[in-house]
Amino acid sequence: MSNHDNLVNDRFANRRSFLKTGATAAAALSVAGISPSAFAATVSETEPWFKISLAQWSLNRAFFGRSEKKLDHLDFAKVAREMDIEAIEYVNQFFKDKAKDSKYLDELNKRASDHGVKQLLIMCDGEGNLGDPNGEAREKAVKNHHKWVDAAKHLGCHSIRVNAASRGAYDEQIKLASDGLSQLSEYADKQGLNVIVENHGGLSSNGAWLAAVMKKVGMENCGTLPDFGNFRVNGDQWYDRYKGVTELMPYAKAVSAKSHNFDDKGNETKTDYLKMMKIVKDAGYKGWVGIEFEGGMDQFKGVKLTKKLLEKVREELA
Repeated sequence: MSNHDNLVNDRFANRRSFLKTGATAAAALSVAGISPSAFAATVSETEPWFKISLAQWSLNRAFFGRSEKKLDHLDFAKVAREMDIEAIEYVNQFFKDKAKDSKYLDELNKRASDHGVKQLLIMCDGEGNLGDPNGEAREKAVKNHHKWVDAAKHLGCHSIRVNAASRGAYDEQIKLASDGLSQLSEYADKQGLNVIVENHGGLSSNGAWLAAVMKKVGMENCGTLPDFGNFRVNGDQWYDRYKGVTELMPYAKAVSAKSHNFDDKGNETKTDYLKMMKIVKDAGYKGWVGIEFEGGMDQFKGVKLTKKLLEKVREELA
């Protein structure tokens, strides 16, 4: 059983517990002369249709030690909980040499448990191109990612996030990227994990292209991580972000709420969050939505503003 399945089972277990508690409460209300149906309508609306997580890159300057407030990777769960966020998404750059260090991974597990924070995924960069035209280089890139699959399994994550970088003609890149992703997904499947691809530059920022890659791979544990802002294909060439997210949502196993700047009403200036999150909801998505702030303001402030905006939109679309 995959970690994703475990999360789903946990959700249904919580739901059963909720219904049992609700039935007891309803009986008590009936004795008190209060309509149980009126009470049920209130409590059923308290369960959000998505939950908010925090991508580690949002605080990259602090984790790189380039800001006034410096953070240790081991403290990520603590920092997230201090901002009232209950799930985190790691970036491999911040513990690049620790993928095989079981004691270090155990400590991450302990910190997350101590603060009641879920560890969702590891964003993996710098391990080679999974769609490299050179077969040997492509195979090496696949194997380079194995250790992150193993680390994600150790941490109880549901996925690793990878890139589908390649070179060549449009259709050739579909073939190459799907080959590398298929090989890696086969390995991850044995661990019960997903391999999810973010739109992250090049043709991967073309929603139609990445959707075609997903179709060609055709594996249940290979999906997407639609990012609201990463739709720069090349230079000044941008793919329509709303069209792109719409195309990627059928394969989504996580969502990245990219943000940069906010107006005086708290709205993100580049992305219409209400429009974008409606696309997410209309796709039937009910998982985690990760804050990924990349603006120039104080990063902690940027995270809080993004969280506030997501909460506002969540309520409006509930």
